[in-house]
Amino acid sequence: MSLIINEKKLLGINGLGRIGKLTLWYHLIQRKFDGIVVNIGREVGKSLDDLVQIILNDSTYGRLDHFLYGHSGKKCQVEIPDYESQIVFIDGFPIKILNKERSPQNINWRNEKVRIVVDCTGKFLDPTISPAEGKDALCGHLTAGAQKVISSAPFKIKNASTHDLDSFPTLIYGINHTSYDPLRHHIISAASCTTTGLAHMIKPLLENKETSNVLTASMSTVHAATNTQSVLDSVPAAGATDLRKNRSVFNNIILSTTGAAKTLEMVIPQVTNFGFMADSIRIPTNTVSLIALNITFSSSLDEKGMPSINANSIKEIYKTAANGNQKGLLVFSTKQNVSADLLGFAAAIVIEGNDIHTRTGFLKIPQDAISSLGIPDIHEINIPVTHAKIMGWYDNEFGSYVNCLGKLTEHIASRME
Repeated sequence: MSLIINEKKLLGINGLGRIGKLTLWYHLIQRKFDGIVVNIGREVGKSLDDLVQIILNDSTYGRLDHFLYGHSGKKCQVEIPDYESQIVFIDGFPIKILNKERSPQNINWRNEKVRIVVDCTGKFLDPTISPAEGKDALCGHLTAGAQKVISSAPFKIKNASTHDLDSFPTLIYGINHTSYDPLRHHIISAASCTTTGLAHMIKPLLENKETSNVLTASMSTVHAATNTQSVLDSVPAAGATDLRKNRSVFNNIILSTTGAAKTLEMVIPQVTNFGFMADSIRIPTNTVSLIALNITFSSSLDEKGMPSINANSIKEIYKTAANGNQKGLLVFSTKQNVSADLLGFAAAIVIEGNDIHTRTGFLKIPQDAISSLGIPDIHEINIPVTHAKIMGWYDNEFGSYVNCLGKLTEHIASRME
């Protein structure tokens, strides 16, 4: 039995891990689609009731009814009119469960009348691989009947030089989502949680004349634990190069890597004009992470000899963005936040306004270096350089990433009508 609701809009979700489940929650709240078809690709527990229990309860965000209605006492109404059809109604919203196929090309989206799919498995990351090569592939969703596929993870393309990568864009809502072309773009990456937060953090700086001349930048994300880490110490696989990934997430601070800087270049090409480094520090919390952005600008001096870039000017840039074109996506906060305060907070990034710091120094070019350029009679040049440190919070699961992923999905769906 297909979930056909008078030929209305249906969303497909492949995978019900952290992002898949919370994507389901997001669309239960927003209801921009008329129903959802979730492919899990295997049986869960002993019955559909067991799967419903997993959907309704979450160790990080609590019960779904609390998430939707607070502590009003209102409960989610769950109906399963027909167990054989695998259709569940949560507060009247229909969700169909598929559990037979794990390979994208074998999921019958065509039969389910699903046109747009969000792949939340994190397993199929190369959009250039074809099912014809005998491999499970992200583009298999298109073969199976979908018209648009959104990956909830960054692409990893092996043979990038042999493909037109412009056909496989990385889009972040509020940054470059308007560049989506429905005639050309059929497989899209929604980047990662960290790239989403970082992009919204750096965008206002690059759009401001005073801070657009960046010399270099780096960022560290103090990142909550993820399911890719080990609960307890385990033995690394053969050929593993990073042994720390197999250490227990429970009781360690673990240095790790992140591809956020590389992905950032795809959504904000201007970043390629300066060097950008990124790393990750994993900590034993459920969600909410913190970006520490270090960025150095070529500055100027005002008529009093003071640097034009300072903590107050950067605060004003973020305040303007928070009330302008990034409203609702970037929040400027003067509260003294801790991570628990931002759990479920719907913003791509929350700038910690009380912890923006700058220092200005001078890059000295000595006389002999000036003379070597054929410039006579100048003893020394002092170029003002300002370094800034900026902190930004992001709920790396629901509040930041899933919200931006959901808005991007809605935008793409709106262009299909």
